[in-house]
Amino acid sequence: MQLEQELVGFNHDRDSLITIGVFDGVHLGHKFLISQLKELAQKQGFRSVVITFDRHPQEILTPQSHPLFLTDSSEKACLLNSEGVDAVIVLAFTRELANYSAREFLSLLIKKLNMRGLVIGPDFSLGRNNEGNIPAIRRLSSEMGFSLTVVPPVIINGGIVSSTSIRNALASGNMEKVQKLMSRPFSLHGRVIHGKGRGADLGFPTVNLDILSSQALPSDGVYATKVLMDGKYYPSVTNIGFNPTFQNSERTVETSLLDYHNDLYLREIKIEFIHKIRREKKFKEVDELKNQIAEDIKQVKISLLENRN
Repeated sequence: MQLEQELVGFNHDRDSLITIGVFDGVHLGHKFLISQLKELAQKQGFRSVVITFDRHPQEILTPQSHPLFLTDSSEKACLLNSEGVDAVIVLAFTRELANYSAREFLSLLIKKLNMRGLVIGPDFSLGRNNEGNIPAIRRLSSEMGFSLTVVPPVIINGGIVSSTSIRNALASGNMEKVQKLMSRPFSLHGRVIHGKGRGADLGFPTVNLDILSSQALPSDGVYATKVLMDGKYYPSVTNIGFNPTFQNSERTVETSLLDYHNDLYLREIKIEFIHKIRREKKFKEVDELKNQIAEDIKQVKISLLENRN
């Protein structure tokens, strides 16, 4: 079975305390849950283990309406590892995995990972048709001999910190709220690809990122951003949208670095979003667009200066 094969290589010479989840965005709520996992594991002499998935389960279960992801699988694994747990296991979420009952899945964790306890959030469910809700898992914990700890959510300004609340903030372009909920700026990373060259024609060369269609993006508009490349940050301005002045048919992410002028084609970069400068709009004349871009750059410099750490 695929799941058993994925767990074969795990070193299970110690008992484990485990948390399971999608952990999209690795936000403050996730961080608090993981901190509780680590604390409990340390007290009991167990290994702290985070189990997550290579995609959102809804991509398999409801492919027509699954949520866009905040962090891809590789970035998520890096962020989870940076929380200082003993192990992060990324499972391939497949139809086979979705068909496991809660009992079957938990039995396998006990068998393969020496699971002695489970640490979960208040909205957790597990197993085929989400049958393993908290009351069901509590019953299973008594029967199967593992502890169950339910960690309360993190509340900020009266709202629960969740991946959904972050997506909603992104959709409104509220990057300050996103940063507060994630405890870091929202970022995109990827390889630079060729664009249409219009930025260079306007005197403001831009780079385009190869972004998956399933990636969550901020709302269309112009943003103060920072580009991380080779360990160094560069101030930048980023436009997300359809470039209505030129009637683009595809949504693009175009970034202009303010203090860097070398060719970045095929380079891997990371863009951090700090503040939304304005909404995207259509200009009647190219000169009007040029003037607006120059003004945007001024606003970006002011914004980055105000938001520097």
